[in-house]
Amino acid sequence: MARLCAVTFQRQGRLFYADPGELNPAVGDQVLYPTDEGPEVAEVVWAPEWVDEEIGNVAVLVGPAGDRDLDRAATSRRKRAAARVAARKLIREHELPMKVSGVDWVEDGNRTTIYFTAPHRVDFRALVRDLSATLHGRVELRQLSARDEARLTGGIGSCGRELCCATFLVDFEPVSVRMAKDQDLPLNPLRISGACGKLMCCLKYEHPLYQDFAAEAPAIGEDVDTPEGPGIVVGHNVPAEQVVVRVAADGRRTACALASVCGSRKAYESREPKGGGAASNR
Repeated sequence: MARLCAVTFQRQGRLFYADPGELNPAVGDQVLYPTDEGPEVAEVVWAPEWVDEEIGNVAVLVGPAGDRDLDRAATSRRKRAAARVAARKLIREHELPMKVSGVDWVEDGNRTTIYFTAPHRVDFRALVRDLSATLHGRVELRQLSARDEARLTGGIGSCGRELCCATFLVDFEPVSVRMAKDQDLPLNPLRISGACGKLMCCLKYEHPLYQDFAAEAPAIGEDVDTPEGPGIVVGHNVPAEQVVVRVAADGRRTACALASVCGSRKAYESREPKGGGAASNR
């Protein structure tokens, strides 16, 4: 078992999980979370609790945030807000097709990093010079993909929960339209796209279940035997592991457990790869 808590660097922002160590912070407490640039102030949004899985490579909280840390965090917020305003103003003046997605400021060296999205590659060399002169420090611009922007800004998905990429997803895995087809979802971009405009990452979560079901279940249109009598398959209910059958005797539809439906040996063998073992009736 492991003891974990969750913190965020900004309200409604991405959650970061951490080992509280010897601390026992409550929700709303300010703590120090280790980053590549040193400990940063973060707010606890999930109090420490024990989880069943043993999770490795989790950051350990440095300690509670003191007055000096809170002052430094307040200064960072002011610097980031000023940089965001200046960046938007200069982007309009330079007439560049850019959208500011996020800003980071590091006290060491007075370095500002501005994250942006754009429909294509942008020549922002003149913009960087003007920003450096306006902010009186080093400025770096980084272009984000649509998915990276959603991870950075966060939000609520069509399921009503916080975006997966902004909470627990570490890496983006390939998602294809085939996954939506296999799950019998409408191929409407508005229905299967996430906040980033790309295919929803959650299409991959249940896809293996649909693949396993398709490998075992009789196909639609196949004649089968069920506890209700012989019939023909007219649909699948994968989450419930059921096969919808139209009973031959009276034409009514019934949902039968996959394990209770038997297809013909000929149909089953046609789905078996050549050279495989002996087939058996379901």
